[in-house]
Order: sequence, then structure tokens, then C-alpha cells
Amino acid sequence: MRLILLTLLLTLTRLHAALEAGVASVDITDRTVPVNDPCFAKALVLKQDRTVVALITVDAVAIGEIGRIGNGFLAGLRRDLERECGIPPAQVIVNASHCHGIVRGDVQQLVVQVVREALKKLTPVTVRAGTGSESRISENRRFTLKDGTQSDMRRAYPTPQEELIASTGPIDPTIGILRLDREDGSPLAVVYHFACHPIMNPPSKGNSADFPGFASKAIEEATGATAFFLQGCGGDINPKNYKDASRPADAAPLGAMLGASVLAALNTLPAQSDDILRITQSTVQLPRAADFEQRIASLEAERIKLLDAFHSTPLNFKDLLPLLTEPQEPPKTPALEQFHADNLIAIGNYLANIRIMEQLTRLKANLSLLKKNLAKTKAANSATLDAEVCGLRVGGFKLVTFPGEVTVEVGLQIKKLVGDDNAHVSGYTNGYIYYTATESQRLNKGFAQEDCDVLVAPEWRSIFEKQALKTIEDLKK
Repeated sequence: MRLILLTLLLTLTRLHAALEAGVASVDITDRTVPVNDPCFAKALVLKQDRTVVALITVDAVAIGEIGRIGNGFLAGLRRDLERECGIPPAQVIVNASHCHGIVRGDVQQLVVQVVREALKKLTPVTVRAGTGSESRISENRRFTLKDGTQSDMRRAYPTPQEELIASTGPIDPTIGILRLDREDGSPLAVVYHFACHPIMNPPSKGNSADFPGFASKAIEEATGATAFFLQGCGGDINPKNYKDASRPADAAPLGAMLGASVLAALNTLPAQSDDILRITQSTVQLPRAADFEQRIASLEAERIKLLDAFHSTPLNFKDLLPLLTEPQEPPKTPALEQFHADNLIAIGNYLANIRIMEQLTRLKANLSLLKKNLAKTKAANSATLDAEVCGLRVGGFKLVTFPGEVTVEVGLQIKKLVGDDNAHVSGYTNGYIYYTATESQRLNKGFAQEDCDVLVAPEWRSIFEKQALKTIEDLKK
């Protein structure tokens, strides 16, 4: 009798078929240019009952708009996968790591190939989900300055001097992890979610998947599984010390640390009876920004103000350098005292001019972004912009996706509101709509890139947050 009751209980708790998964990967590196390390497209195909999902990760800067992957890629890929693999378009999720690697021109065909291979390898799997932590490799690139404005750290222009910086923004150290094991207990796939720009590998070192490539390699070598990196809300998160002028940039150590942190967490993930597969798709309409002319005028006025602020100085750089670096003898006569005082004024004026030059460099870069996005907005001839939001649940692991470069504050807030450690937000997915800055970032008078390379109005955030929360609730049903 007890055996019958136990069998009945197990039948009632599992009203769906077992979860199956298949994996495959393909090298998509453009080898007509120098190569430091390879870029990959990887496919995780999941099947339960009649639901089939393709989760695809690509070592590329974006899905459309910028980089080698064109704007027609996603639609063409979904069309091909529906025709060749029977996977509905709404059940295809493609996440770009946002590394700056250059992919091959036939990347769409290669991705179709890798999904087809993964579909052929479907096998029953068990699910583990949980989190790890990595706080050593990332930093927020936005600074709040003592004058109340914000600036950012980029290779495109100088970083503000340390004495001008009051504070920096937060990071998200959480690593979201999904582990899928074969029936014999061996790992088949490790999906790990983390928020940080993969820009540690400088272009001079050659084509690269950056730190996610090195992290995935470490995970795969240690486990035998296929490792899938999902980019999170890393819109304003840099690799730590990526502009360190005292040593060459190197993504490998950062990848090794991230990989080690994933591996450390893998064996602590609790076994789950929950193996539900669920996917949702929706489209939200986001209002386009309508203040480009006003912001451009503001920056143009600031440029004139800065140009007028240059100081007269008798020094050139060759004169300045020894005055800054070589020991100066104390003045011994009134004439030398006056000479010394005059030099101090000249040095101060020169250093002030350098600061103005640095501000003008940042201003020029961000002014060009505003003008570019004004032209793009006019060409669109629409007051709104469509953004796809997908939800994916694999057991306890839950994912919400968005096509923009979401800044970390947004991701942290959604996770706080959801209250689920296994719910994660990925930007850079199923399209690319540039940065999606917060309202306070858009109001920043210091003009960082996240503030200027933005197509949407500040109201985008509340619309997306509402949809993200609804998506996660729908995944839980």
C-alpha cells in the first residue's frame, strides 16, 4: 500500500516529461585578422514535452547594430531554426557576451549548424541552480565627482584625477549558475551569469573572447561540460584596472578568477526536484528620447565655456616637465623668490589647461554620440522603440532578457524587488538598442557615455522593470 501511495505521489508531483538537453559549440573567429584566443557560438537546446528552447551564447559585441553581426541576423536565424529544427522563433534566445572579438561573416549559418548539432544530442538531465560570488575582477566605471557631476572611465578619453573623485558606483558580484547533469551524474552544461564589460583584452593583442573566454575554458577543462557565459547588467561595469598605465592589460587572469569562482560554487549547488522548462516572450514599447537638441546645445555651450577658460602660460610641455620632476633649489634672493613664484603660477595654469583639455576630450566624444543618436532618432520617424523581453525558467534558474546595455543599478533593483536569488537579468540579448541609462544618469551634467549613447527616454526603466517583474511571476506559475 505504501509503495502504491509513493508511486501516486511521484506521479502527481511530475505532470510533465523529463527535461532533456543537448549542447554544441563552434569556432566563429575571424582568422583573417590577428587572433589572441578563439571566439565561439554555443547552443544549449532544452526540451520538455512539446516545448523546445534554444539558448545561444555568442562571443561578439552585440546582436545587431554594432560589430560584425548585422541587424537581420536574429530574424534570419529564427526563420532558419524554425524551418530546419522546428524551434519556434519566440523560443530562441541569443545573448552576446559583449566582447569586442570579430566573428566570421557566415556566423548565422554557423549558429544554425550548432543548434542543429545540439538538438541531435538531446539526453535526459537533472537540474541544479544556485549562485556564486566574484568581487575581485570588476569595478563600476562611473565616478561621482566632488562638484556633484558624474564621469566615467573609458579608453576613449582620460579618467578624472583622483583628487576630484568623491565616490564610485556599485558592482554586482553575484554569479548566477545553472548546472545540467546527465543521468550518470556527469556535468553536461554549466550556464553562468555575470555582469561586466569584456574589454580587458586590448585590440593590439588580437581577436579575443576576453575574460569570459578564459573563464569558460577553465570550467570546461575542469568539468568536461560545455560552459555558457551570459552577460548580465554590465552597462557601467568595467574589468578592474583595465586602464592601468603601469602594466599591459590582460584578460586571462580575470577569466581564471571568474572560472575558479564558478567551479567553487558548482559542487555546493543543491539538487532539485524542480526541472520545469518554461519560456515567455513579450515586446514592450519604449519612448524614444526627445531631448537630443537640448543636450547638444548644452554641451556646445559648455565647450565654448571651457575654451574661454584656458589660461595664459609661458611654458610648453618641455619646460614644464623638469619643473614638475626635478628637485628645485630653495630661492636665496628676492629675485629668485619672485622667479619661483612666477613659475608656480605658470605651472598651475598649465595643469589647469590640461584638466580643461581632458574635459574637452570627454565632451567631444559624448557630443558626437548625441549627434549620432539624434540622426538615428530622426531617421526612425517613430516616438517609440520596440524591445523584446524574454523569460526562461530551467528548474529554479530564472532569466529575464533585454536588448539594451542595462546599467547595474537596474539589475540590482529588479533582483531586490523579486527577492529570488536564482532570478537574473541579462542585457545584450535578442537585439541591441544601445545603453539604457537610469534617470539620474541621464540628468548627469558631466555627460558620461552611458548618458549620451542612449536612444530611449528615462521612462524606459519603469516600463522594463514592470515587465521584468511580470515575466518572473509568469515563470513561477
